[in-house]
Amino acid sequence: MPSAKILESKKARVEAITEMLKNASAGVIVDYKGITVEDDTKLRKELREAGVNYFVEKNSMLRFAVKNVGLDGLTDVLEGTTAIAVTEGDQTAPARILGKFAENSDGKFALKAGFIDSEIYDAKGVLALSKIPSKETLLAQLLGSLKAPMQNLAATLQALSEKKAAEESA
Repeated sequence: MPSAKILESKKARVEAITEMLKNASAGVIVDYKGITVEDDTKLRKELREAGVNYFVEKNSMLRFAVKNVGLDGLTDVLEGTTAIAVTEGDQTAPARILGKFAENSDGKFALKAGFIDSEIYDAKGVLALSKIPSKETLLAQLLGSLKAPMQNLAATLQALSEKKAAEESA
């Protein structure tokens, strides 16, 4: 039987994870076995730069935490080696970074599941999310598509103005 001190530390850890999940806008759970320390270090750096919190946690602790926040659908994947990446910012960042890493890992690193707000995604869903460009990229594409018609209109009006000026001077 675990001591009261150990139980209290475990309860505190579950509470900390629960709070992190409550504040998260998105997260991805992965199976990380087989990756090298060098690859793990690069991955953690990229996630940190994107504002994503990535950590390895015991399945039992995660199981309690996901149940506490109503993400019970994630408990099925909490087996084996498990790491979780959560973010309060860009909702696609964890899926994008981990999905790219999983594709290049030759099966050593696998996506298990993920969530955005209260919507749960299986591994295929997370892989699909990983293909979505970042918010900044999407905004740039939108601005580009909005800007093009205005540039065409401005060029047409300029050409008409120059044509009319040429006709008046002739």
